[in-house]
Amino acid sequence: MNTVVEKNELGQASDLAQLQASVTQACQRIAPTWPLDQFIAVNPYWGFVEQPIADAARRLGRLSGTPLLMPRSFYRSEWQAGRLTQVHLQDAIRAAHADCSVDELVDSLTEEREGAPAHPLVTTLADSRRDLSHAMAWVDFVTHQISQHCAAYFDVSQAAWNPERVGLYASWAGQLTGDHSTALLMGYAGFGRKAAGLPQEPRALIAAATRALGLKPAQCADYYTALLMSINGWASWCAYERWQARLGTVPGKTDDDDIIELLAIRLGWEWLLLENPGQPQLAPEWIAACARPDWAEDRFDAENKHDWLLQDALELAYQQPLCEGLKNAPAVSLPPTVQAVFCIDVRSEVFRRALEASSATVQTRGFAGFFGLFIAYSPVGTAMTRPQLPGLLAASRCVTDEWDRSDSQSLGQVIAQRRQRRKQGLQWRSTWQTFRGSASSGFSFVETCGLWYAGKLLKRSLPSQATPHPVEQTGLSGEEIRTSRPRLQNLPGATPEAELQSRCDMAAGILGAMGLTKDFARIVLLAGHGSQTANNPHAAGLDCGACGGQTGEVNARALAALLNDGAVRTALRAKDIVIPGSTCFLGGLHNTTTDELVLYDTDLLPASHAADLQQLKVTLTLAGQRARAERAPALGLAHLVTEAGRLEKAIQSRANDWAQVRPEWGLANNAAFIVAPRTRSQHLNLAGRAFLHDYDHAQDTTGSVLELIMTAPMVVTNWINMQYYASVVDNARYGSGNKLLHNVVGGRLGVFEGNGGDLRTGLPMQSLHDGSQWRHAPLRLSVFIEAPQAAIDGIIARHAVVRQLVQNQWLHLFQMQAAVAGGAVSITRYKPAASGARDWVAV
Repeated sequence: MNTVVEKNELGQASDLAQLQASVTQACQRIAPTWPLDQFIAVNPYWGFVEQPIADAARRLGRLSGTPLLMPRSFYRSEWQAGRLTQVHLQDAIRAAHADCSVDELVDSLTEEREGAPAHPLVTTLADSRRDLSHAMAWVDFVTHQISQHCAAYFDVSQAAWNPERVGLYASWAGQLTGDHSTALLMGYAGFGRKAAGLPQEPRALIAAATRALGLKPAQCADYYTALLMSINGWASWCAYERWQARLGTVPGKTDDDDIIELLAIRLGWEWLLLENPGQPQLAPEWIAACARPDWAEDRFDAENKHDWLLQDALELAYQQPLCEGLKNAPAVSLPPTVQAVFCIDVRSEVFRRALEASSATVQTRGFAGFFGLFIAYSPVGTAMTRPQLPGLLAASRCVTDEWDRSDSQSLGQVIAQRRQRRKQGLQWRSTWQTFRGSASSGFSFVETCGLWYAGKLLKRSLPSQATPHPVEQTGLSGEEIRTSRPRLQNLPGATPEAELQSRCDMAAGILGAMGLTKDFARIVLLAGHGSQTANNPHAAGLDCGACGGQTGEVNARALAALLNDGAVRTALRAKDIVIPGSTCFLGGLHNTTTDELVLYDTDLLPASHAADLQQLKVTLTLAGQRARAERAPALGLAHLVTEAGRLEKAIQSRANDWAQVRPEWGLANNAAFIVAPRTRSQHLNLAGRAFLHDYDHAQDTTGSVLELIMTAPMVVTNWINMQYYASVVDNARYGSGNKLLHNVVGGRLGVFEGNGGDLRTGLPMQSLHDGSQWRHAPLRLSVFIEAPQAAIDGIIARHAVVRQLVQNQWLHLFQMQAAVAGGAVSITRYKPAASGARDWVAV
């Protein structure tokens, strides 16, 4: 291919090194997205957190046109509804030391701001010279072509045929030489010849195309970023592939360059379009576009300042009453008969409050839902191994199924028989899915299975209160499911002594992080959580994000078994953790869709705990009724609040309805993360908006637990908060649109909205909006930590990620300090200064 732009600055070795640095920077700016079966929340702005959020917003606007704020009409409606007041506006102005008045802010509500001009691309420039009322846009065509190729290339579970695995770029380049659609549909004469002249290696293409486009080294990082963001869904998938390789979860791989090859593909299209003989005028116009000074513009105009003040005011409107509530906590409750440890998930707050209201002697606690177990789960009889921990981490231990042994069979025989039945069941499911999805089934499926399958469809369409079985229970009877117990497997090659020490260390670390090392109740309930939905590609997004988008059942049951182990308890005494013989740990699962809490392995409890167990079941039933009644209005079931039985059946039917687009609201409206003893917030109705993590700094003498919380759960809650935030402020780029139009890609990769376009990431509109109003208010997370300021400052200083989130205002940080002699709690706010310093300001 000929060089269109003769003058360039990328010929020397130093320039090539800078080009590579630009490629690296652009790729680092793309946040990963997890597959559907492990769908977890991700902060899509993760690659920009090293910048203050307002600066990142300006840059993102320039690169892709994406906003980080709602339109003025949203703030205007909040003002008109009285949720945003003059007091909030004045407080926001005062806190920011802004040079404007309340009246100016109010006046700005009546005018809609103009969006920032997006980064110039050859594709958009070509479309500006194209009659789009009669011809397909190049932007859409290029996106569709790349997306269809990526869908075929990365699919490993759905398609019967895939492109040859010779590398993403090489596969694309080979396919492009035989492509006729570009010439026929888009009128590009001689396209095949041009495509055949592309370099064979992706990095060679990047260098050659960059020279041909006449880009200066200083422009490359932003230009490459803009290209990746124009195909952001697949860029995010490639970022996930790289994330997993670098995390060490992909056998034989320590890195992955698919995202670089995707950049080469997208850059290749820019080069091809610039040399399109049908549009010779593009070259001089592109040279002029490259000379625009606003590519690297860093001005912060007054209009955007007003918008951030409006956002600050909206967040203050939420923070101020919460601060007042946290300052005044009642006296400590009665000694507990049950300690129930729940995931910090905001949906647990509703159930925990209901449980506490149902019994004065049930104490609830909050802890990350994977319960500190760095595990993967491998069901017996399958080749599957799935992570049961946050996506930021890698598993170091494995859990699998064990069964009680019958008198007439050895344990090995029992496992072998059930493994075989499970394999047969899974093979039948696979064969059935293959038959349904084959090309010939389009003609033969109805004739072969018509009436039989019609009955199955009718059955699935009728209301049902049954609880569906997950895939890992395939081939097992009800009794086998009941007696199947997930258990921690021994470390390979470890001696019995080393294994016991490892388990003891694990148990001690988990109990210490929970703050549960003494004063144990007779029953300690470890309550994981999961959802119940039908026909929902994003179902994993409603399960436990801390468990890798799975339910918390495996973690809760495995930890309960570990802490009930007599040898482990004996070893814990050497660490000054004495668990009484009267204390039993019990695994459970909170169904966040139906607000039922199932208890597991109750048959292993001693007879001495029969009455305790019965009372716990009664209390859980009452708590479920309270929680369902609280959630009912948001589900359109307010008319059933006073009829507990009918409400329960209605919610169960919604959970099993394969046409239901809003079985539950998930983590919508999350807004706060409270790290403190439960007594600090127990008197408050937090409305399912707060993550609750128990923490007592008096027990954390080294500060290690606080450091763990601020570097792990706080980061995870930021990811959750920002995914919901981004899916609201820009659903077109960071959400997944209308779920009624979703088509699953590659069995698990993600979804298309319709039959093509980019891979959609983030949350569908139905998870955020009820058809008339938003169910999630886009607020940055407000983090409240009860700990000394010096301890918090030290952690911020030691950890770059924490420092970036706090100082660059990707979240708000508050410090709580209990009064020495009782009384009100004092709260201060972390206020970053422009110099990078900080100050704590009294609230």
